[in-house]
Amino acid sequence: MNTCQTCLNSEVIRKREKNAMASEPAKTLLKRLKISKAIIQAPMLGVNDSALAIGVSRAGGLGSLPCASLTADELRREVAIMRDAKVQSVHLNFFSHKPSRPNIRPQEIWKDVLQQFYDKEGLKAPEPKLENGRKPFDSNMCDVVEELRPEVVSFHFGLPEESLLTRVKRSGAYVLSSATTVAEARYLRDHGADGIIAQGFEAGGHRGMFLTSDTSTQVGTMALVPMVVREVSPIPVIAAGGISDGRGILAALSLGAAAAQIGSSYLLCPEAKITQVHRNHVKKAIDHDTCLTNIFSGRPARGIACDLIRKIGPISNSAPPFPTAGFALKPLQKHTEAVNRGDYSQMWCGQAVGLRSEDEGVSAEEMTLKLHAEMLEALQMLLLAH
Repeated sequence: MNTCQTCLNSEVIRKREKNAMASEPAKTLLKRLKISKAIIQAPMLGVNDSALAIGVSRAGGLGSLPCASLTADELRREVAIMRDAKVQSVHLNFFSHKPSRPNIRPQEIWKDVLQQFYDKEGLKAPEPKLENGRKPFDSNMCDVVEELRPEVVSFHFGLPEESLLTRVKRSGAYVLSSATTVAEARYLRDHGADGIIAQGFEAGGHRGMFLTSDTSTQVGTMALVPMVVREVSPIPVIAAGGISDGRGILAALSLGAAAAQIGSSYLLCPEAKITQVHRNHVKKAIDHDTCLTNIFSGRPARGIACDLIRKIGPISNSAPPFPTAGFALKPLQKHTEAVNRGDYSQMWCGQAVGLRSEDEGVSAEEMTLKLHAEMLEALQMLLLAH
């Protein structure tokens, strides 16, 4: 190819990239989020804090801070760090689940199920207790949001009650929430979401489902995104699930998404807070190594299958309701992870995690730039092929 042809193709690619972002929903989203790249880092509770979010933001994407386990003071400190780093947009993510009634009996049943594993490891099982380290968004945390005034607030498991959502929006925040079906997307549109994250079946971590608990209703990303786009347009739609490289981002934009939300690609970044056991499993994971399981929290979530999952099954009717199932597993996890075993470990990731197995040590900023460059390369290859 001569120099003129190369320049021509480069110009065509730039125009095609601009056109991909030229839809009104895409322009609205990128302008409102103050980002230059259509990449949103998935908020990953237990995996990332402000450091990873800052790296993504520096590269022009939207970093995200998971807040469901933070106290008000911890949240203030994290946001202060992000403001000091001069990120364009602070994005805070909260859970909006409906807590179950306090009931110790499910914990007692769960202890009986797990007793064989405590016997095997020579450990004493903890006495059942009602521990809840994952609080839904409430008035107290809403006070903090009004104080800190983040540019973006997102919710998982639906939306908070109307009075709280009204306060969040009056603070100036752009509100996102996850939908796993068209019906959920319609609900979010009708109840005040500014943008909708279409979370496909392939996504790692907890399913955002809130209108049903039936996992058979869950839809893959390629099918879900265009249906949600058609249903809620002109509200911007963000594609999530199974997107781990630039080709996936380009596919999402081609389906009408305004941006792509990506989590698993950042798991091997030095800023990620995962355990060494989790990191080791991510590096060797392939497509069929993940599954949906409820045994770590009480709600369906995708992660790498460990020995416990293989022995009692990924979905257990004995698992206590969200988010209380994990307490009984903590001593087993601590004991085995200390000797580099992941027999009882929750290792959240999506189905496409294997695409990034060779990227250990790549910073969050570098990964975001790499993802964007891969998208441009994929676009170039598509143009050359057609």
